[in-house]
Amino acid sequence: MGLFHLTMYGVGLILGAGIYVLIGEAAGIAGDSVWIAFVLGSVVALFAGFSYAELSSVFPKAAAEYVFIKNAFKNNFFAFVIGWLTAITSIITAATVAIGFGGYFAEFVNIPIIISAVGLLIVLSIVNFIGIRESSWTNTIFTIIEVAGLILIIIIGFTFSNPEPVNYTESPTGLTGIVIAFVLIFFAFIGFEDMANIAEEVKKPKKTLPRAIILSVIISGTIYVLVALAVVRVVNWEELANSAAPMALVAQRGLGAEAHILLSSIALFAITNTVLITLVAGSRIFYGMAREKVFPGILTKVHFKTKTPWIAIIVIMITGIVFTFIGDIVVVANITVFAIVITFAAVNLAVIVLRYTEPDIERKFKVPINIGKFPILPLFGLGISVYMALQFEIEIVLVGLGIIVVGIIFYFSYNKQKMNTK
Repeated sequence: MGLFHLTMYGVGLILGAGIYVLIGEAAGIAGDSVWIAFVLGSVVALFAGFSYAELSSVFPKAAAEYVFIKNAFKNNFFAFVIGWLTAITSIITAATVAIGFGGYFAEFVNIPIIISAVGLLIVLSIVNFIGIRESSWTNTIFTIIEVAGLILIIIIGFTFSNPEPVNYTESPTGLTGIVIAFVLIFFAFIGFEDMANIAEEVKKPKKTLPRAIILSVIISGTIYVLVALAVVRVVNWEELANSAAPMALVAQRGLGAEAHILLSSIALFAITNTVLITLVAGSRIFYGMAREKVFPGILTKVHFKTKTPWIAIIVIMITGIVFTFIGDIVVVANITVFAIVITFAAVNLAVIVLRYTEPDIERKFKVPINIGKFPILPLFGLGISVYMALQFEIEIVLVGLGIIVVGIIFYFSYNKQKMNTK
């Protein structure tokens, strides 16, 4: 993939199901100030994006987070935990978003949600198997469609004749509500980090990856903030909070009943796109970690014709199908964000550590704003990530810690098995 396809891949990863599903929930918490939550999300994503850009310019490898942490801290166990979190959350995200697809698809065809979700995972796993070129073209087309849908929402919002002016600083729960909404909607920003996991299928990755990561975060963040400003001009935040399809409601209010169908269709494309690229990235994480000998070696098998890691693709598909039985997208979004902010904290810290332990290593891209060797933005990113990790309900934290514990058990049992077979 070149810069255009990779940037579209990143935009498609970010502009996925999150905005279509979670903006209503966020508006219910932050009110008309929901746009501020998206500005905060954009800033935090950009901090992490800069760190990913620098590290991917040095280590353009599959299983990127594992490789970053291993090289920075020279600690295989810590690297495994972060890689494990990334791999499992990609599966959970794909499965949960597939359920969202089933819900939207049921509006058009009377098929049980689980059957639609499982069918989607199977079909998109086949696309993943066929090859990265086909996957990237599918993603590019779907991304253009979903961007068009969001631009339509922006146009409706800013041309809508609203008799009551919107107070963009109003929040029913004050600053606390904006912060809570920011933590929730950060699910809509995650995805760009998976760009680093397909580094080995990118042209001139050391230059192309950093540019594409930064571009995709800036493009997506700008669209999100404009959407957040637009929707509350058309539908008040209380109605948005109670709607299962908030974007479709905005379109219907602005353009009539037919627009509801149009936006529901576009939402299907957005959700499908999210699932596809999450499956692509997830299979490359499994492949990369198996190549690093921390996952079973069978996952490194590449199909002789399609050149794709077909065993890893099958494992991701089957595990994803199992996870489709979880259900609640808000709960799972929070679990995913909890895992991601831990990963982001580790990646931001890795940039700082490597500036001192490997000062002379070639960096095709460096995070801007430095004092001597010390990078300022990763420090802010680290602090905000730690703060976000402390904002979740105890149930979410326990599930996140449970995923880590399962990974630790796997790590030691797998290493013990390897030792016994030598």
